[in-house]
Amino acid sequence: MADKDAEQDKDGAEEAAPKKSNKKMLLIIIIAVVAVALAAGGFFLVPKLLGGKEKKQEIKSEEGAMFSLEPFVVNLNDPGGPKFLKVSIQLELAGPTLMEKAKQKSPQLRDAIITLLTSKSSESLFPPEGKLQLKDEINARMNQVLGANTVKNVYLTDFVMQ
Repeated sequence: MADKDAEQDKDGAEEAAPKKSNKKMLLIIIIAVVAVALAAGGFFLVPKLLGGKEKKQEIKSEEGAMFSLEPFVVNLNDPGGPKFLKVSIQLELAGPTLMEKAKQKSPQLRDAIITLLTSKSSESLFPPEGKLQLKDEINARMNQVLGANTVKNVYLTDFVMQ
């Protein structure tokens, strides 16, 4: 009888070990499935939740209106003798509603640009960096006249120095 009890104890121990192992394995699988589900949910839901910000950025980046100024012909500030600059400029305004305001303030815009151009020398405008700096300065002055952030970009459509 003791032999039967010992055999039953061994069988019970062998059966108990697989049950514990199965429970651990099931727990690991459940945790893995939950982790994958959370990762997938985050991957697909986060862009949708942030999609509202993208729409706001699209609204802000609405297409601007182009405002063309008559060409400028000015004397440059060169010590070696008279040099001339002919430049045509187009302004990209933040919206089409600003076109009327730009037309009304055209004399102020032209005056600000002429004052800036006549203070420049041919040496400062000749390299590409000089033209980029000129565009930035024109942009700043146009925004002073029209209001902050009304001019998005400045385009030099014609640029001749002599």
